[in-house]
Amino acid sequence: MIKIKHCNKSFHTKKSQHEAKYHALKNINLEIKRGEFVILLGSSGCGKTTLLNIIGGFEGFDSGEISIDSEVFHKQTNPKDCIKIFQDFALLPWRNALDNIAFGLQSKGFSLKESRGKAREYLKLVHLESLSHSFPINLSGGQKQRIALARGLCVKPKILLLDEPFSALDNFTRISLQNELLRISKELKTTMIFVTHDIEEAIFLGDRVIIMKPNPGQIVADIEIKIDKSDRNSLEFLGLKRKIAQYLEDYRFDLEYVI
Repeated sequence: MIKIKHCNKSFHTKKSQHEAKYHALKNINLEIKRGEFVILLGSSGCGKTTLLNIIGGFEGFDSGEISIDSEVFHKQTNPKDCIKIFQDFALLPWRNALDNIAFGLQSKGFSLKESRGKAREYLKLVHLESLSHSFPINLSGGQKQRIALARGLCVKPKILLLDEPFSALDNFTRISLQNELLRISKELKTTMIFVTHDIEEAIFLGDRVIIMKPNPGQIVADIEIKIDKSDRNSLEFLGLKRKIAQYLEDYRFDLEYVI
């Protein structure tokens, strides 16, 4: 579904009187199948979010080629049915939970009645039917992120981009939402590309974990996750955590990983 070939991205910055070129991504080659759950993992500055934005068409790229559903792009993509979910929820404070979800459908041309009808289905999907009339100010962080997830999913995107959506949440809420997201991904078979710094989260959610290194941003490993994920403390799970941690230890520049 998504094929990235020899993709490069640079930023130009000014240092004193001189212009410097920063290589955010260098020679990125990656294929993502329809319905796959792919994790981007690496230190700050390795280009995870930049790659996410390039796939979604939010940023251009310098050279290379990206094809999405056989449509080929150079310089900038324009994928149909692609949604991005952020860390900060981005809910409209003057709309209740139901109408925050309905907003995404209204922007696609659905009537208010149709939008609310479909929004109720997705409130049920994220188990928040009882909070349909609650406003964001009265919701917890986990509830807000469920609403943001439901809003993104209700327009039935082919690709869902998630940029560290659970990083600001407490551990219990984060694990609960990881379980929900995994359940939803299996149920809807939406292609998901997820950025995280948490190795356990990467293994639990991903069909594959793509490890990146900075300066310049490059892919250094593509690990298919084949283990039983039901027990996060199993020898298999912990062994894979150590293997991925070693990759990160070899390439990271700062100490920010949750191992």
